[in-house]
Amino acid sequence: MTGQISISLSDTKLRFAFEDVVLTSKLIDGTFPDYERVIPSGNDKVLEVNPREFASAVDRVATIATEKTRAVKLSLNNGALTVSASSPENGSASEELEVVYTAKPLEIGFNSRYLLDITQQIEGDGCRLTIADAAAPTIIRDTSDASALYVLMPMRV
Repeated sequence: MTGQISISLSDTKLRFAFEDVVLTSKLIDGTFPDYERVIPSGNDKVLEVNPREFASAVDRVATIATEKTRAVKLSLNNGALTVSASSPENGSASEELEVVYTAKPLEIGFNSRYLLDITQQIEGDGCRLTIADAAAPTIIRDTSDASALYVLMPMRV
């Protein structure tokens, strides 16, 4: 497509016009929410894991999880991560990974689909999860991209 694009702006609308297409959008009234308020600041437990190995383990174990919750449990204990899921219909599955984790043992549950969505976005070789406890939001970062930050709410498993 070649040609010129005409852009018009008013106090309430934005319009793009090109060739035989006109796109008009209403501007949002009000202020943008303060998203930084939902980013936790007191997470003191750090888990470092290879994102591809982690995603593969979550994906394999999640095949057992119930379709409704898709819950997987992460059990952390001094250098080891066990990813597990169970359901009355399908039984149970678990996988263990070597990780960097030196804090107190912890169990936390997540929706496997959300975990996979995040880990598949991580392009580097390292993934860092910072956790406060099993009920607080977890921060997930790509260790090779300081601008990438994900906040994931846990679930009871």
